[in-house]
Amino acid sequence: MRSRLIGAGIMAAILILLAPFYASAEEAAQDGPQHIFRDPFIENLAGRWRISRKVHGTVAENTLRAEWVLNHQFLQLHMKDVARPPAYEAIVLIGYSNEDHRYVAHWCDTYGGKFSAVGYGTRSGDSIEFEFRYPDGPFFNTFTWNAATRAWTFRLENTDKDGRRVLFAEDTLRRP
Repeated sequence: MRSRLIGAGIMAAILILLAPFYASAEEAAQDGPQHIFRDPFIENLAGRWRISRKVHGTVAENTLRAEWVLNHQFLQLHMKDVARPPAYEAIVLIGYSNEDHRYVAHWCDTYGGKFSAVGYGTRSGDSIEFEFRYPDGPFFNTFTWNAATRAWTFRLENTDKDGRRVLFAEDTLRRP
């Protein structure tokens, strides 16, 4: 009888110790291959676009193709300069962490691995502001949807030495 009580006590102690991990596993179950990323707001970005990019007073034309990838977990944006050869190209994966209640953007471009980054953002109205942390300070990319014109604007801002935001570039996306 005593060994049964000791065994039951040990099992109870193990369950108490494992309870926080079980709760975390339940929370994490909000994400994963069984929970496809469906977002009507981000869905507005899927498809083909022409981008007019204003960078420091110059204008460059780009194309963008956005399609769902990796079991509909990410919307992949493939941006490419129309110049031959292209002066700029980027692949961006936009996903969502249900557990953290925020968007994630994996940004890779022709500047290479040193400048690739992961940014996190939250939606406010018709915009998602992604913040990317770099050694020299944060960089912001705000995606704004205009439902009336069915167009997107991406506003890219870095920070100056005083921490103020400075416009780096602005992209206007329109359907071809």
